Amino acid sequence: MDVASTLPFQVIYRIFTGKMNRNEVFGFLNLLRFWRLRRVSELFSRLEKDIRFSYFLTRLIKLICVTLLAVHSAGCFYYWLAIHHKDAENTWIGIEVEDFKSRSIWLGYTYSIYWSIVTLATVGYGDLHAVNLGEKIFSICYMLFNIGLTSYLIGNMTNLIVHSAIRTFIMRDSINEILRYGSKNRLPESLKDQMLAHMQLKFKTAELKQEEVLEDLPKAIRTSIAQHLFRRTVENAYLFKDLSNDLIAQLVSEMKAEYFPPKVDIIIQNEIPTDFYILVSGSVDVIVYKTGTEQILSKLESPQMAGEIAVMLNIPQPFTVRTRRLSQVIRISHHHFKQMLQPNNEDGKTLFINFTEHLKGMKKEEQNEIPYFSELLEDLNSEFTEPNETQNQRLPDYHGDQEMEGLPEASTPLPHTDRIRVIIHDHHPDEGTKDANSMGKLVFLPKSIEGLFGLAEKRFGKRGSSIFMADGSKVEDLNVLREGDHLFFV
Repeated sequence: MDVASTLPFQVIYRIFTGKMNRNEVFGFLNLLRFWRLRRVSELFSRLEKDIRFSYFLTRLIKLICVTLLAVHSAGCFYYWLAIHHKDAENTWIGIEVEDFKSRSIWLGYTYSIYWSIVTLATVGYGDLHAVNLGEKIFSICYMLFNIGLTSYLIGNMTNLIVHSAIRTFIMRDSINEILRYGSKNRLPESLKDQMLAHMQLKFKTAELKQEEVLEDLPKAIRTSIAQHLFRRTVENAYLFKDLSNDLIAQLVSEMKAEYFPPKVDIIIQNEIPTDFYILVSGSVDVIVYKTGTEQILSKLESPQMAGEIAVMLNIPQPFTVRTRRLSQVIRISHHHFKQMLQPNNEDGKTLFINFTEHLKGMKKEEQNEIPYFSELLEDLNSEFTEPNETQNQRLPDYHGDQEMEGLPEASTPLPHTDRIRVIIHDHHPDEGTKDANSMGKLVFLPKSIEGLFGLAEKRFGKRGSSIFMADGSKVEDLNVLREGDHLFFV
């Protein structure tokens, strides 16, 4: 069919016979050229997928070609009906042009295209119209075809125009929904401004959001891209210095990138810690609330971290972290962080040494905002300053009991994952209610009663014989204790 649709049959006939034949047979053979439209359709399909060409322009040219083909084919066939009708004056063109058969073919073609276009456009001036039965039947079929063609053209053009503006429509709808929500709930203007800024930033940085762009790519490619974008930032963060390359690679692959507009809270004071953040670009303020006023303690920039103190110590966030300008951060959840550190004992020790050194170097104002800071720092120091032979008998990381021996070596180094913290006092609970200055000591709960007595003796310099709860009940099993319980040694 490809060959047949290409051969010039009239030229071949003239070569072999020496005569020019205008028989209608050759006209019908020329209709085989329509077979090549299949190739044209495949060509446009390839061009639409080729990013080197504008999809809008490619699709627009295709729609124009489809329209011209339909108009041309209908006009030619309509003129053919007039040419082959037995009574030339009883045709659509015969009543307008006398002796049209002897006139130029281009005159007839012009009339035909004119009729075809006004019929397709549903204008229908009425100067050219079907006269005989054959023309009326063809006009009926052509107008029915035009219904489908017009729907196809309008639908495609609508999609092209709407597609170019759909992001704007979505953004405007989202902003209007935020405004209606804020008005209905009487939110303060500052909060509504933050919501609007975040929504606008979401649309402005949509092409930069890794999760949306990379979600359909294989994990290996996503990991390689994350390594290229964020590995240097993670390596320069104080918490991850001197860690193994394997652990750094795992951490980077699990981190999620986010953008925050200016004057937006990334972390809120006293909220439950679930993630910590590393600044990639921009800067943030570390803020605390005292007596109803805000106090800026410090300013953080890349590659400094935020939220890691609460995650590492398993305490409510001691600070509010607010962006100063447009900032990009990468975050990792506590759950994934714990899973990756569990099989890496040496890296866990290095990480906690880095963390301890960072706590020591914090400003006094920041240290004062961390509850039981001195007790927590003392516990951290005791883990890594013991003689090596003692460490070999104890848990080699911060996960285990301070007074126990022979625990598994692969325990997780996170202090807050499985351990329970309690507050111990060296007096009877009734006496504690009278003494407002008795704050107690924050410690990690050992795995046995004897270990707990030994820990209390180490803290207070005296050994008790009984342990009571705040309500006066006696403690005989450590399994009943929960995070933050107050224990009284008598």
